[in-house]
Amino acid sequence: MMRRFVKTVSAALAGAAALISLSATASAQEIQLTGPLAGAPAVRQLRLHRAGRFEVSVGSSFTLLDQYLRTNMPGGTLTYHFTDWLGIGVFGGYGIQTTTGLTDELQQTVTQRNCAARPWVTDCQLTAVNLTRGNLATDQLAHITWMAAPQLVAIPFRGKLSLFSALFVDADVDIFAGAAFVGLQERGNCGLDDSGNAIIGANGKALSCSLQSSFALQSRVAIAPQFGLGLNFYPGSADTNFFGIGFEFRAFPFAWNTGGFDNHGGGPNNAFPDGSINSADREFHFNTMLSVQLKFAFPTSIKTSQ
Repeated sequence: MMRRFVKTVSAALAGAAALISLSATASAQEIQLTGPLAGAPAVRQLRLHRAGRFEVSVGSSFTLLDQYLRTNMPGGTLTYHFTDWLGIGVFGGYGIQTTTGLTDELQQTVTQRNCAARPWVTDCQLTAVNLTRGNLATDQLAHITWMAAPQLVAIPFRGKLSLFSALFVDADVDIFAGAAFVGLQERGNCGLDDSGNAIIGANGKALSCSLQSSFALQSRVAIAPQFGLGLNFYPGSADTNFFGIGFEFRAFPFAWNTGGFDNHGGGPNNAFPDGSINSADREFHFNTMLSVQLKFAFPTSIKTSQ
């Protein structure tokens, strides 16, 4: 009986000690750093590649996941950095188009059918609204002609990259956001406009979408949000810290009629073709591009931290 009593008391004391240890709050003593390291910054002589400098970037951009026309956009970016982590700038470029495989196949079909000489053929009549009788790339398909994008730039991460512990290069990551003004060439309206009124052509008559003249491209400016991120390298030595190499990913989503087709406007929820080309036929696209740029900073000398 005495042994059982001792075991019971011991178990109770152990449980009470465990509860007390769980409810106790931890505390630590703050250690004041003294000596030559007191108040010292985390990094000394940090090279400030951006602070108080204008940065001129030149290169080329390439659109991604295009349906009908790819856009190669030579251009660049001009940025002024208030600090090493914040700046404001503008990106711009001029678009040059190349066709995709899908467009090449469609063009081959258009050429083989020769609807310009045989408009009465059934196949030509069925596709008269949606396929030009000429060159798809110049008569029907929408494309980007230019782009200007003011943006705010932030640099949240920076440091050094090492290759086999032998070659070191300064690097940083920037994120940017702003507005994009995109110049487009897009198939003009024909048939009925957005209000249901007949569109009148140059001859003073209603412009039917089955007429070859309805496939003429017209200029339009689309305004869209734009955002992205960049990875930048500064391979120069202490004497050549005005040069860098940058890679950017940029997104600028907006709605446009890339194929020049009668996509929507009729039926329930305007989900079916209606024989007209207008803003109802534009579809939302998450447009993206990659950029490769050479960067030059002015003044050429840089500041360093303490």
